Amino acid sequence: MKKFNILIILLFSFLISGMAVGCSGGSDDDDPITDPTPTNIIPSNLTLTVEVVGADGANPNGDGSGVVKVTATANDAVNYRIRFNTGNEVDSSSGIAEFTYDEYGTNTYNIFVIAFSSTGDYISTSQDVTVFVTPITFSTLIFYDEFDTNGSPDASKWVYDIGNGDGGWGNNEVQYYTNRTDNVTIEDGMLKIIAKKENYSGYEYTSTRMKTQGKFGFTYGRVEIKAKLPSGGGTWPALWMLGTNITTIGWPACGEIDIMEHVGNNQGTVQSAMHTPSSFGGTINHGSQYLPDVSTAFHVYSVEWNNEEMIFAVDDIEHYRYNPAIKNSETWPFDSDQFIILNVAMGGTFGGTIDSNFTESTMEIDYVRVYQ
Repeated sequence: MKKFNILIILLFSFLISGMAVGCSGGSDDDDPITDPTPTNIIPSNLTLTVEVVGADGANPNGDGSGVVKVTATANDAVNYRIRFNTGNEVDSSSGIAEFTYDEYGTNTYNIFVIAFSSTGDYISTSQDVTVFVTPITFSTLIFYDEFDTNGSPDASKWVYDIGNGDGGWGNNEVQYYTNRTDNVTIEDGMLKIIAKKENYSGYEYTSTRMKTQGKFGFTYGRVEIKAKLPSGGGTWPALWMLGTNITTIGWPACGEIDIMEHVGNNQGTVQSAMHTPSSFGGTINHGSQYLPDVSTAFHVYSVEWNNEEMIFAVDDIEHYRYNPAIKNSETWPFDSDQFIILNVAMGGTFGGTIDSNFTESTMEIDYVRVYQ
């Protein structure tokens, strides 16, 4: 029995020693060593410095250029992503970036920075900055007509819409537009557009609609038109603009800018309005002011148009500003050329009922000027 136990012990010892030899004889390929999980590197001590160019005691929000310079630093950071609160962002390995804000006036923005490490880990911070951007000054005269030569308007600058259009030019107007001197002429330094009650080509009223389409168009600038308006129920004078691309994309996709509209049935109230795909026809985008002498005195009707907004005024007294928060083809089809239109309509959806005693009335225009 003792001999049997000794044999068992010897056999067990042999097996153990054999296993030890087998393990020690294995190659690296047979038993690969797994690398430990890399250590995440998390940036630290992120600082953000924002400099508004030209800022000083007299101009705390900058020199009007809208330029800001950003410097971000962090320990263990290899890249920085800088967001400027305008939809713009910049990646910078140095943490240094420069950006120009172009929204006119004084506005506050949030600058947001993310610092990334080599392992993709990150930390972030942000800072508010107030920036002043000087509005564009339009001072270079690029188009004008002073109407100093008696007779017909300058054919190198003006063309005409003739007839009653499609459905009264889309507004149920009742006049027939002509280019006759009975309806449009220059006398004593004034352009005169004359609306008349008369039978002509099957219509009871005549007038003129003249425009610079195909002759002159522009993008951004200041338009000034000095005018004295007609009176009488049913008269509807307008100084306005349409996109030159109306022939390809149609209305209202082309955009319409009504510098001034007046109706004799609401004597003295002058209105400015915007027509876009987001609001057209009976647009909600309009403003007005009251002038008791619109038909007895001249006033300067103007619009300033830049890439951010439209500002409408009479004699430099503002009454409406259009600046949609979201600018796209629906709200802002105003990043391409527009042409100018001058006309006096009769009746229609805006002009309203025509006074039964109406015979004729004239819109006089001293000048049309466009500055950039």
